[in-house]
Amino acid sequence: MALVVKDLGRSPGTMRTLNEHVPAPSDLGVALIGVKEGSDVELDLRLEAVHEGILVSGSVIVEVTGECGRCLDPLAYDLEVNVQELFFYEGVELSDEEDDEEQRRVEHDLIDLEPVLRDAVVTMLPFQPVCREDCQGLCSECGVRLEDEPGHHHEVIDPRWAALADLAKTDRQTD
Repeated sequence: MALVVKDLGRSPGTMRTLNEHVPAPSDLGVALIGVKEGSDVELDLRLEAVHEGILVSGSVIVEVTGECGRCLDPLAYDLEVNVQELFFYEGVELSDEEDDEEQRRVEHDLIDLEPVLRDAVVTMLPFQPVCREDCQGLCSECGVRLEDEPGHHHEVIDPRWAALADLAKTDRQTD
C-alpha cells in the first residue's frame, strides 16, 4: 500500500486528500477476528507536508469478520479507526528521544501505509470478541450452546469424593 508523495514536495503546508477504496492486506487481525484479505478498506486521509516529513491523518473503515469467543457464532461489523502518523523525510535527524527503528520514513517519494493500517486496526480489535455482552457460550463438558438450553447442567462430583458416592450407592442398593 505505497503512496507516491512527490507532489507534496518538501513544502510545509502543501496538502492533499485521499478518498479511496483499496484491498485489505493479509494478516490484518488476530486469531478469532480480523479483516479478510482483499476485502474493501475505505481510506479517508489527509496528507500534509510539514518540516520533518509527511503527516498522514484521517480515518479508515474496514469490515471485520470473525467468531464469538464464547459461542463461536459468526461476527461481522464495520470498524472505523483514526490514523495519525508522521513519515520522516530521508536525511532528517531525529532527536535522542526518538528511536530510529520505530519511525516511519518517506523513501524514494513513497510512504507505506500498510504498517500504519495494521497498527491502527489490530489494536482496536477486541481481545475476546463476543456476539453479545450476555452471551452464555458453550457448555464446557459437552459443547451444547447454553443459549438454546438455558437449564443445561451436568452433575459434577469432586473426584476426591467419588469413592464415597460409590459407597452411598452400594449402601442404598443393599437396603
